[in-house]
Amino acid sequence: MFALIRRTALFLMLASLPVPAQDHTGAVQLRVRPDREGWTYTVGQQVAFYITATRDGFPLREARVTYQAGPEMMPPAQEQTAPLPPEGMRVTGGTMSEPGFLRCIATLEFEGKKYRALATAGFEPEKIRPTAQDPADFDDFWKRGKEELAQLPIDAKLTPLFDYSTPKVNVFQVSIQNVGPGGSGSRLYGILCEPKAEGKYPAILNVPGAGVRPYRGLVDMAERGFITFQVGIHGIPVTLDPLVYDSLRSAALDGYWTFGLDSRDRYYYHRVYLGCVRANDFLVSHPKYDGRSLLVTGGSQGGALSIVTAALDPRVTALAAYYPALSDLTGYLKGRAGGWPHMFRSEKDPTLRLKEKIETSGYYDVVNFARRVRVPGHYSWGYNDETCPPTSMYSAYNVIPGPKSLLLALETGHNTVPEQVERVNRWIEDFLRARALGQLLPGIEVVRGCPYNSGPDMPFADPWDNEGPQGQRESVRRPTPFVELPLNATEDRLAG
Repeated sequence: MFALIRRTALFLMLASLPVPAQDHTGAVQLRVRPDREGWTYTVGQQVAFYITATRDGFPLREARVTYQAGPEMMPPAQEQTAPLPPEGMRVTGGTMSEPGFLRCIATLEFEGKKYRALATAGFEPEKIRPTAQDPADFDDFWKRGKEELAQLPIDAKLTPLFDYSTPKVNVFQVSIQNVGPGGSGSRLYGILCEPKAEGKYPAILNVPGAGVRPYRGLVDMAERGFITFQVGIHGIPVTLDPLVYDSLRSAALDGYWTFGLDSRDRYYYHRVYLGCVRANDFLVSHPKYDGRSLLVTGGSQGGALSIVTAALDPRVTALAAYYPALSDLTGYLKGRAGGWPHMFRSEKDPTLRLKEKIETSGYYDVVNFARRVRVPGHYSWGYNDETCPPTSMYSAYNVIPGPKSLLLALETGHNTVPEQVERVNRWIEDFLRARALGQLLPGIEVVRGCPYNSGPDMPFADPWDNEGPQGQRESVRRPTPFVELPLNATEDRLAG
């Protein structure tokens, strides 16, 4: 009995103690958005930004936020720190007096950790014009470079990569000859993926983003019926130990994008741009190439190289470019955002804004290659990109004379989202497969010299035709015309 009473008393005493409070943590979601769906405004229209912070789906309480707003990549026009109400904060961002982008950046610190978010409003971006000047001898300069390249044999050396290969695809590391500095030669390395099955296939050149890294090739695209060649730009093998690339990135190749910038003939990208043409030399010589469809694609530096290659090489039939770098580099000299690698951004370093470097940049600025792109292209980027500012990308996009379509993933920065990649890959596949289908269509019989492909048995002669009555006009057989349309073409636009 005594033991029972003691246990009961102990239980009652423990039950009367306070229950320890449960602690918790979680990721803070700091968000900024403009007040207009589509994030795009007319010049002179006011924009407001909404800032919210949540954790576990509920508003963050007792937080303070610092926000700034102004033209992208420029010093902010306004900056302030204030308490963030649970329902969020509305910030008046102002407007722009000319086409461009206005950005709001918000930061807050909570429980010792800092968070950052941003949103960017576009003001008639389709009207942005480039600042880059087109050198008078631009075409002659690159013509001479391609002639120099053509004097060198491809000298392809293939090394099988059995560990990279699959039951459907053979994979090789490829080394080919390229131009080098001062007239010397160099090598270009990449990963070739080819379907094992017999047949003829379209080809894809994949050009790299900035950096120094190994590559494994586009095996997945090769398994879907394409010859792919993924290249590096630094003249070193692309299957070495990753530590080699880490060492080069932090030492010998650190800042390679400014090497030789004071000379158009010795600038680092001279060999790189011509190397992309040399990569196509190799692709079109492949025995399984269908001889009809050659597409180039990449992102950032690779987006730039896609545009460059399409402009330099008439064998390219299409391109797909994500957030192209090296665009409108001189924007900073005109008081607005310029493209990566932002070599003219700093006003404090007198060695960067030298006349010789500015002149050299004109021969390598993607804007000047964009002016010469006439093949179909699909482009994609976001408004929040701080590496390749949208002002710089639109500067190039807006001067492209060829068929073009733009896929915006507004909230993305210098990255992609799966939905975006899926759409771009679908465009690539649809384009290449459609061209392959065009090869299979039977030819058509038309009147010789007719610009409208009129048949010889048409009941009425065309106004230009004075060669004879129906059925007696000379005819020839032509391939069925293949018409390439922009992704956003509609029936009413086609019909006029």
